[in-house]
Amino acid sequence: MKRLLSAVIILLILASCKEQRKDIVEEVAVKTDTIPKSIEPQKNAPFAWEGANIYFLLTDRFNNGNTKNDLNFDRTEPTGPLRGFMGGDIQGITKKIEEGYFSDLGINAIWFTPVIEQIHGSTDEGTGNTYGYHGYWAKDWTNLDPNFGTRKDLETMVKTAHKYGIRVLLDVVLNHTGPVTEIDGAWPDEWVRKEPTCDFTTYETTVECTLVENLPDIRTESNEPVELPDALLAKWKEEGRLSQELDELQLFFERTGYPRAPRYYIIKWLTDYVNNLGVDGFRVDTVKHVNEEAWSELYKEASFAFENWKKMHPDKVLDDKPFYMVGEVYNYGISNGREYDFNDKKVDYFAHGFKSLINFELKEDAKKDYESIFRKYNKMLNTDLIGKSVVNYLTSHDDGSPFDPERKDPFRAANVLLLTPGASQIYYGDETARDLTIEGSIDNPVEGDATLRSFMNWDELDSLPRTKEVLQHWKKLGTFRRNHLAVGAGKHKRLGKKPYIFSRTYVEGNFKDKVVIGLDLPKGKKSIWVKGFFGDGTKLYDTYSETEVVVANGKVLLENDFNIALLELKE
Repeated sequence: MKRLLSAVIILLILASCKEQRKDIVEEVAVKTDTIPKSIEPQKNAPFAWEGANIYFLLTDRFNNGNTKNDLNFDRTEPTGPLRGFMGGDIQGITKKIEEGYFSDLGINAIWFTPVIEQIHGSTDEGTGNTYGYHGYWAKDWTNLDPNFGTRKDLETMVKTAHKYGIRVLLDVVLNHTGPVTEIDGAWPDEWVRKEPTCDFTTYETTVECTLVENLPDIRTESNEPVELPDALLAKWKEEGRLSQELDELQLFFERTGYPRAPRYYIIKWLTDYVNNLGVDGFRVDTVKHVNEEAWSELYKEASFAFENWKKMHPDKVLDDKPFYMVGEVYNYGISNGREYDFNDKKVDYFAHGFKSLINFELKEDAKKDYESIFRKYNKMLNTDLIGKSVVNYLTSHDDGSPFDPERKDPFRAANVLLLTPGASQIYYGDETARDLTIEGSIDNPVEGDATLRSFMNWDELDSLPRTKEVLQHWKKLGTFRRNHLAVGAGKHKRLGKKPYIFSRTYVEGNFKDKVVIGLDLPKGKKSIWVKGFFGDGTKLYDTYSETEVVVANGKVLLENDFNIALLELKE
C-alpha cells in the first residue's frame, strides 16, 4: 500500500510540472505532492458554513490511533455497558484524515466531542457506573485528557485537517464542571451551584440550576470576582505550569478588563485553543442553560483569538471566513425561526454569536415526502433565517429518538440528510449503518445515550457487502454536496413531480453554482426534465452514474439501474 501511495504521489508531482492543476480548491494552501489525487477536493467551490458537510464523532468511540494511552488515572472500575473508555483518540482521527476517509465522504468540517481533561473517577447517574469517556465532564479546561491524547496530537490533527481542506470544530462546555466523585472534589461555592435541579419550566429554572443531580453548574450569570480553586492551583504546580497559567490569566484580564468572574476564566481557557491552534469554530454545548450574554462574550473572544492566529500564521489560513459557532439549544427546531421560547421569555441566540443552531426537527420531518421537506427548509432559510443557518441531523449522541434507529433504509437517510437545505451533520456510523442498539438491551437496564455510542463499525466495512454499498451511496452524495454549494446553501425549486426532479442555485458575488437532482427515479431508461434551467445543447454530467449527457428538448436521458441522478455542468 505504501509503495502504491508513493507511486501515485510521484505521478502527481510529474503532472504538476507540466500543467497547473485546476481541480484543487483554491482556498486551501496545499501542495499537490502531499495528498493523493483521489482524495483531493475536486471543485473550485468556495466554502460556506451554511452548506457545510460536518462529521460528528465521539473521540473515544471512533478510531484507536494509539493503544498506549488507553488507560490513565487508574480508571479500572467496572462500568455499565458502553460507559467506560474504549480507546478512541485524537491520533485515530488524524489517521482517518490522512487515509482520505473524510475527504472521500465529502466532509469539509469535523466536530469531535471535548478532549479536555475529564474527572478522574467514575459516577453513577442511574444508568450504570460511568467514566467521562464522552468528554463533557471537565476537570481542567487548560489540559487535554491523556485518554484522548496530547496537545501535540491536537495540533497535528488540526494541521492535517486544514491540509486536506477540512475545518475543525471544538466541542466546548461552559455550563458545568464534571460530577463530584470520591477522587474529584467540587469546585468552590463561589464558582458553582449544586442545587436546585432544573425543571425547565421557565428561563430561570433552565439557566440558574443544575442539569441533573451532581453536575455542578457554573455561575455563568455572576460578575463577582472569584479566586482560582486551591485544587487547581495545586494541580498546576505539580505539573510545573503554575506560573505560566497565572501569567497568561493576568494578561487576559488586563487586556479585556473583564472581572475575574467564573465564566471569564473558562472563556479564556477555551479561546486559548483557537489562539494557539487555529481551530475554525466551536460547537457549543448546553446553550440554553447559560445566560445568553456569555455566548456573545465567548464569540467576541474566540473571534479575537482566531484573527490573531491568522495574523501569526498567514501561510496556513484557509480563507477569510470568520470564526464560526453552532449552538446546541436542546429541542430547538427550524420552525422556531430565530427565537427559542422558555415559556416566560424568548431568546434569539442567533443575535449572541451563533451562525447556526442544531436543528432537532429534521428527524421528524424526514418521515415526510422529499418536496415537503425541501420546500419547508428552503422557505425558512430564505426568510426568517436569512443570513443564518441550521445544522441538520438524523441521529446523534444524546437523542434517544433518532430517525430510522434500526437502520432499515440508510439510503433514504442519506438522501434526506445530505440534500435538505442547510448544513448537514453526519453522526459517525450513519454512513456505515452502525448499529444503534445494544444486544439484550430490553432485558438489560441500559437507557438512552449509551445505545447510540458503540465503537465505529470498521470491521463491517471489510466483511459486509451491504455496508460497503451503503457507504458508497453516502460518499457519492457527500462529495457532490461538498463540490456544490448550491445543494446545501442554494435556493430550491421543483422541476418535476413524477419522477421527482428539483434544482438548486447558489449565487454569491461572481460565483454561481447550479445543479439538478432526481430522486425515486425508475430503474432502466429515465427522462429527466431540466427545461428552463439548463438549455438545449448543454453538456451535463451525472456524477452518480458517471455518465455524460446532453440536454435535448428540455430533458436528458439516462439508462442505468440507479434511482437517483446528480446532474452538474460538464466542465
